[in-house]
Amino acid sequence: MGSVKRVVLFVLLGMASQVQSSINISVFSTTSKTAILRWTRVNGATSYRITATPTGTVSPIAFAEFGPNTVLGSINSLSVNSAYTFAIEAVGTAERTAIVSNTAPGMMDLIEHIKSKDSRTLMVEFPLTTGATNYHIRVQNNMGSFAETTATSSPAEIQSLSPYTDYTISIMAENSGGRSQPSVPVGIKTVLPPPQPTTSSPSNDSIVVSWAPVNFAVKYTLMVVKFDSSSNSMQNVTDTNVTLHGLDAGSLYMIQALAWDPEGRQGERSPYVNQTTRPPSPSGVNVSMVTLNGVGEVSVSWQLEQGVYGTIDYLVTSDSNLTCNTTSNSCSLSPVACGEVHTIQVTASNDAGPSIPSNSVVFITIPCPPESLALADTEAGNCTLTWDTVSNADSYMAFIKRGDGGEEMCNTTSNNCTFQCLCGYTFLLSVHAINQAGLSPEGEVLNHTALPCCPADVSVSLVSTETLEITWQAARGAELYQTRAVDNSEVILCNDTAPVCALSDLSCDSSYSVVVTPCNEISGCNHACTSHTKDTAPCMPTNLVVNLKNSSSITVTWTASNRAANYTVSALGDGVTYSCTSTANSCDLADLSCGHTYDVSVTATSAAGQSLPSYTDSVETAPCCPANLRVDQVTQAMTNVSWSHAKGANTFITSLTSSKGHARCHTQDSHCLMGCITCGTNYTVTMEAFSRTGQMANCSYQGFSSSACCPSGVKLYRLGGNNTMRVFWRTSSSNHSYVAELKSVQANYTCNPLPGESSCDVENVQCGQVYHVVVAPLTPEGAKVQFCPLRMYSVSCLGSNIGMVFYRGKRSVD
Repeated sequence: MGSVKRVVLFVLLGMASQVQSSINISVFSTTSKTAILRWTRVNGATSYRITATPTGTVSPIAFAEFGPNTVLGSINSLSVNSAYTFAIEAVGTAERTAIVSNTAPGMMDLIEHIKSKDSRTLMVEFPLTTGATNYHIRVQNNMGSFAETTATSSPAEIQSLSPYTDYTISIMAENSGGRSQPSVPVGIKTVLPPPQPTTSSPSNDSIVVSWAPVNFAVKYTLMVVKFDSSSNSMQNVTDTNVTLHGLDAGSLYMIQALAWDPEGRQGERSPYVNQTTRPPSPSGVNVSMVTLNGVGEVSVSWQLEQGVYGTIDYLVTSDSNLTCNTTSNSCSLSPVACGEVHTIQVTASNDAGPSIPSNSVVFITIPCPPESLALADTEAGNCTLTWDTVSNADSYMAFIKRGDGGEEMCNTTSNNCTFQCLCGYTFLLSVHAINQAGLSPEGEVLNHTALPCCPADVSVSLVSTETLEITWQAARGAELYQTRAVDNSEVILCNDTAPVCALSDLSCDSSYSVVVTPCNEISGCNHACTSHTKDTAPCMPTNLVVNLKNSSSITVTWTASNRAANYTVSALGDGVTYSCTSTANSCDLADLSCGHTYDVSVTATSAAGQSLPSYTDSVETAPCCPANLRVDQVTQAMTNVSWSHAKGANTFITSLTSSKGHARCHTQDSHCLMGCITCGTNYTVTMEAFSRTGQMANCSYQGFSSSACCPSGVKLYRLGGNNTMRVFWRTSSSNHSYVAELKSVQANYTCNPLPGESSCDVENVQCGQVYHVVVAPLTPEGAKVQFCPLRMYSVSCLGSNIGMVFYRGKRSVD
């Protein structure tokens, strides 16, 4: 039985399917040309025989035989990376079984290339082997320690190595049958580790780079790249502390370092270290002062640098221990007071540190407001404002604000200012000091009120005989007006806030001097205003006497004591006024209207105005005659007289007079009935009208003629044929005209005989009716007299003709 070799590394390959038997076989391990098998014992076996047959063939190419007590054995002379059927037979028994397995790949060729990826990692390139599924890379240092890395392809990385250390590298291929023999070892040394640089920026154009020395390093290389630029540089140094000069302020630089070993190989590069240079010093610093909510602030601004990387913080400082921070280009120092001197600098900072401070700016805050304001009148209408001078002030500006909103400014370098301070204005006076920082805060405010102005457009008018009304335009600055009127004997005063005053209870027919004085509580009264002269109206006439000269004229006399006046007598009645004028104490009024009561008074008039009218006396004129009078005959012996209204008349006596007699009535009415009238007679008509006081007017009117007398003996009888009826009457007048009328319920008939005739015929009269028959004279106008009596006749029928006529009686007309 051949010897059995022990294998250091075992890879158990997959077992093929076995022939059903009581003996079991398995592959313990394989190499590229040997397979080691394991099996179980079989009772009665005298030996065990193993054969190896390439898969796909039937002829074994190798065999081996082992004693009855052996259960592990090898078979050699196999082909690399090949599939075999391994069969085992228990000799002396019928037990037999088989298994399929592969041999391992053959030993690999030399490694093609090895290089350092970094100081702890190697990159290995190797040729691939057919049939290999994995590759095992063995790394061994000079101390004998080794490690393996598994890879599936080339190139492969070997990690976790030590920097600048010698290693031998071999590689084995692997398939399902096992591993190949290691390749011929190759030696290599890892590179130096990277430096660990630290950086800082001591100024805005330099960066200091330093690092700890790297063992075995003979020199170093620095690589500097400016961010967002194509600018880069490289320099070799032997020192571990380097200062980079000539850099751009406020820029980001990326810095990398590597070490060189004695063999001249580059070590691993360090990671990039980012370092920003310090920002440039702020420039264009501008300082001004503002006041917000009563607090003074110094506003500082400067120019922003273009192309500076990252965020820049700015610190503004004052030698008065005021500071402010910002990332913009302006900042405010507060609080500051007026009249202060500040030295101000601005410093920019970034991650690298602060810049060199800007040039110092000396700034003087706004001056403090002037004090001790005083006002003096220099001449009429002008005032001078004075104040104390202020330190750090270049000039002054005085503000003069009037109460009406008008403003005036006065710029000066002195401590006084003259302005117009006209009457009636209230002035608010303030002064600001000025320097390059601006105006001082508002300080003391001086309030000055000038004397009120004299009223303009003063008008003194007489509103009644003893009252003067004084009006004027409201005076600027006046709160109260004193109005004073003086004559030879008295002084009248009126105080009011309104621009109007009435001075009453003055003496009539007197001359007064009137002056309006404006006042206010602050400045007092202006007593320089002009006076005005005004006369009151004449005195009222007295002792009025009215005498009636005739029915339409009166004489009026009175008493008066005015200096110079015209007198007007007025008589008012029924809305009409009659007047006469005189410079003496009497006057006549004529042609007054009838029927009126007149109220008579006298008024005096002068250039000053008109007096009150005298007390009134009344006088009554004779009544008027009625304009229209009418006489209407009611019956043959009675008339009704009526007349229109008569002004002033209270009672009337009316008379109708003729040669045959007269009629008369006395009444307060506007009509009366008068009897004892003779028909066919001409009458004269007169009237006497009396007033309440007995004044009488005689009135005459057009004469009245009574109507003709009614006829007598009126009869109705039938004529021969054609149903004709005749009316007959008797009359004393031979030339008067009459009318005859027959009226029944169903028919009416009229006939008009010629003047002087006393009968007339009516044809086609209906029989069987009762007729009313009237015969009446006609008035000159042709109208029928209405008061003549009527007679009643019944007319019967005889067949279709008129039969008998019966008289039924008579009665007065309806």
